[in-house]
Amino acid sequence: MSSLYSLAGAAAFRPAQPPRASVVEFGGGRTVSMPMAAAIPVLSKAHRREDLHPSVALLTGAVMLGLRLVAAGRIEPGEGLEPGWRAVVEGDDQDRVAMLASSRAYGEVDVAAAEQVVRAVLDAVADAMPRAAPTPGTRQRRAVSTAPAGAEPQGPPRDAAFQDRLRARLARHVTAPAGAQLPQLVSLSLRVEADEEELVGGSIRVVPQAHDDSDPLHVVDAARLWHETWEQHGFGDRARTHALVALRGAAEAWPVLDRLLDLPVPDEITLDGDELASLLEDGVAALKGRGVDVLWPRSLTPELTAQVVVDRAGAPQEDLMQDGLFGVEQTCAFQWQLAIDGVELTEAEMDALATAAAPVLKLRGSWTVVHPSITRKARKRLLRRVTGTEALATALTGALPEKVAESLAEEAPAEHVVVGASIGRLRDRVAGVVEAPLIPVPADLRAELRDYQRRGLTWLAEITGLGLGGCLADDMGLGKTITLIALHLHRCSTLVGPTLVVCPASLLGNWEAEIARFAPGVPVRRFHGAARDLDGVTAGFVLTTYGTMRRDAAALSEVPWDLVVADEAQHLKNAASATARAIRTIGSRARVALTGTPVENNLTELWAILDWCVPGLLGSRLAFRRAWASPIEAGVDERTTQRFAALIAPFLLRRRKSDPGIAPELPAKTETDHPLALTREQAVLYESFVRDSLERIERADPITRRGLVLMLLTGLKQICNHPAQFLKQHSGRIAGRSQKIDLLDELLETVLAEDGAVLVFTQYVAMARLLEAHWAATGVPHQFLHGGTPVAERERMVRRFQDPADPHSVPVFLLSLQAGGVGLNLTRADHVVHVDRWWNPAVEDQATDRAYRIGQTKPVQVHRLVTRGTVEEKVAELLTRKRALAEAVLGSGEAALTELSDAELRDLVSLT
Repeated sequence: MSSLYSLAGAAAFRPAQPPRASVVEFGGGRTVSMPMAAAIPVLSKAHRREDLHPSVALLTGAVMLGLRLVAAGRIEPGEGLEPGWRAVVEGDDQDRVAMLASSRAYGEVDVAAAEQVVRAVLDAVADAMPRAAPTPGTRQRRAVSTAPAGAEPQGPPRDAAFQDRLRARLARHVTAPAGAQLPQLVSLSLRVEADEEELVGGSIRVVPQAHDDSDPLHVVDAARLWHETWEQHGFGDRARTHALVALRGAAEAWPVLDRLLDLPVPDEITLDGDELASLLEDGVAALKGRGVDVLWPRSLTPELTAQVVVDRAGAPQEDLMQDGLFGVEQTCAFQWQLAIDGVELTEAEMDALATAAAPVLKLRGSWTVVHPSITRKARKRLLRRVTGTEALATALTGALPEKVAESLAEEAPAEHVVVGASIGRLRDRVAGVVEAPLIPVPADLRAELRDYQRRGLTWLAEITGLGLGGCLADDMGLGKTITLIALHLHRCSTLVGPTLVVCPASLLGNWEAEIARFAPGVPVRRFHGAARDLDGVTAGFVLTTYGTMRRDAAALSEVPWDLVVADEAQHLKNAASATARAIRTIGSRARVALTGTPVENNLTELWAILDWCVPGLLGSRLAFRRAWASPIEAGVDERTTQRFAALIAPFLLRRRKSDPGIAPELPAKTETDHPLALTREQAVLYESFVRDSLERIERADPITRRGLVLMLLTGLKQICNHPAQFLKQHSGRIAGRSQKIDLLDELLETVLAEDGAVLVFTQYVAMARLLEAHWAATGVPHQFLHGGTPVAERERMVRRFQDPADPHSVPVFLLSLQAGGVGLNLTRADHVVHVDRWWNPAVEDQATDRAYRIGQTKPVQVHRLVTRGTVEEKVAELLTRKRALAEAVLGSGEAALTELSDAELRDLVSLT
């Protein structure tokens, strides 16, 4: 065909009467004349080409507009003698004709002439389309003709009655009366229908519905837009087009709907089992994303619900409280529980659901549409077996453990977790341990317990009686030791087995003395030193150190312990350490941690302690960081902090000396910061060290930078203490080179003149050695305890300090913060001096509590020496804020300062 005519050459439209007799002449070498019926497909296919002659482009645009009018039914019978049709051009179509003429006018054909051509072509297109009532056995044939213009093809026979009927119908379909406000924009929904026969076969029907965008209650089946008049369906003449557009968008979201687009009228399609499953699994959500709702009949509404149930697996009727959680490892489980209208499915119904071949199932006399995810839950009912403590944690929080949540990653999430009867009873018992009725004080205890100590004993007895563990985190000096001794005596009345106490070496003597004092007659054995053994241990106390426990964990694990106690349990704060790993291998009926500082730096330390006391309660370390620690430390959600506090409340008992009614007999404590200035020598050292260090830090890679920052901070603190400490001078003049030494001399002179006693803490052994040398030269009686002091000597030093009548007693006790900051009872002291600031306020508070504890009868004055304008003063401001947030959000001490930017670090360490 392309060899007969050219679209790149000029073309001319020759109008005729009737319009269908018009022809199009194509030039380009020789003239080719085509009747309108043959020219329409040629011109309609050419409308996308870019090489068209302007005359051909004008005709092409007119043909495309004519076809659109015919498709929309905007035609009517002509008025001439010869029967024919003409296009109805009105409203927006008037504008389209004008715009087409304006854009396609060319050369000798101006806009007015172009508009005449367009209108003539529109009539020719309207008249060239099928225009008579169907006649059996007849078809009109049109072909390309080279006959002279003006010759007319033979038309169909006249049928006046048919034309009248068609004219009336077009009048109804084409347009509503002028001024009628009919909705044109529509949205789509899908209505689900099914009769009994279809449901038995596992199929349903889907019927598209059109909604008025401005009034969703105005809704009709989409097919009515094709079959009925505007008077019947109430929509405008463009509503059908918008319905098709919406249907195409829905088919893009869920391709099964392509079948509706293939129909002459999109009335309904039938879905088989696989297609129905696809609708439930993916289609409903995808269609909703396109604004298309799926409307289910009440009789088919998906009523099946699923929820996760946690309880003792296999024997939920048994009570977990009978044997404790350490004895029921791997006997709890998370399982799917399915229900209709809140009534749990029977096992037979679950089996029927699991084996159903189609997503439509008859349960309890009614048909139910079953989501494929529900079917999968029925087939695999067991989600995961877990430990008793993991099940308990879920019962307390309502949140799934991370590994169970991972099992649900591809499933529809459960709305909530249902707690089974056995776990529910245990949860209620655990949640009530803090308020349980007070138990009697053991008759063998040779002491009168204070009310809060008796409450602590009751709590420990309840929580360990359930086979669980707990952390007694009372402030230093509130009697954690005597409370634990009372717990041992209480358990001895019903259970048999020894108690293992693991503590720092400096506390062995204290434990031995306290047991002998408050529970005389109870066997006590030290498992420490070269001659240690465990032969014949069946009752009483065994005392050992963390170092010995770490080396002899295998031997200790062979003893059937009733209780394992970790005193100063912050030694376990690093769960990856050899000490923490070793103590986990020692079995017992229950575990108790004792510490005055359950959190020193960050919440992961608390996780490490509680994960030893109650394994699995807080999940894995990484899960704990994600779920609890990170949000709490960042302070982003106060509710998370509250939920976490509620979770650990049954397992962590924390009382402070400042709490009402806890220790009313304690005297006052006064804390004073003494601002001091640098000497000239210190200032020169400080500024030069800052300058040199910052230059190195700014050039260093990230890993090296952290180490350099720590070296800078340590060096500056040493300069603030004394130049000789920073310069590593072991001899020479000490006095007059640091105001800290001068102020200490004044404080000690006052304390000794008043027959007082003082604890002096420093974190640096080198600084302590300088003080020792200075005091030896000035005649100040003192003694120095540090990490290398043997255990026996530590105990003698404590006795010498505590007993003023001892001929070797000394009133000045110098201690390294790490070695002497925990576990010691030094209530003779009425003054505490912190020579240098520790980065964590909790560590300072522990050290102060060596003197400010039960048994103290004199007011205690705490002195903190702070050098003005230096890093010491700026860190002191940070510690003030950190102490205020210590119970909820804690930083990570010195390590956090290594992450400061260069500008922030310069601001922190520069002299002001």
